[in-house]
Amino acid sequence: MSDIIVIGTSVIISALIGEKGASREILRQCLQGKHSPLMSNALFHDCEEVSRRKRILDICPLGNNEIRVLLNAFYSVCQWVPIYYLWRPNIPDEGDNFLIELALAGNASQIITNNISDLKNAELKFPELQIITPATFLGG
Repeated sequence: MSDIIVIGTSVIISALIGEKGASREILRQCLQGKHSPLMSNALFHDCEEVSRRKRILDICPLGNNEIRVLLNAFYSVCQWVPIYYLWRPNIPDEGDNFLIELALAGNASQIITNNISDLKNAELKFPELQIITPATFLGG
């Protein structure tokens, strides 16, 4: 059985702009069916918005069409989860609350992000939910 996980926007963007690394490997493993990533409307819109920023496009080795194909392939292996209850765990970056809400709604065991300090400082604590970096997730 594959892990049910939430992959933060920072990891997805790192996978796009880095030709190697843990973020790229996690995305590859998801596309191979080794993990079950969750997706919500909020995460989808965040990924779409950040992936279209000029500074991201300027450093990405992929062309715009290749980015679209890769993101669409990733979205196709995600389990889309509706969010009916907003926990508002009050993390420093209010805009990242949706990651915890998605993880709770979809029964994810882990949130994989490059911004662990933001998420770990939430006022509400969920001991069963791990917030880890891509390298830690891969065992590195």
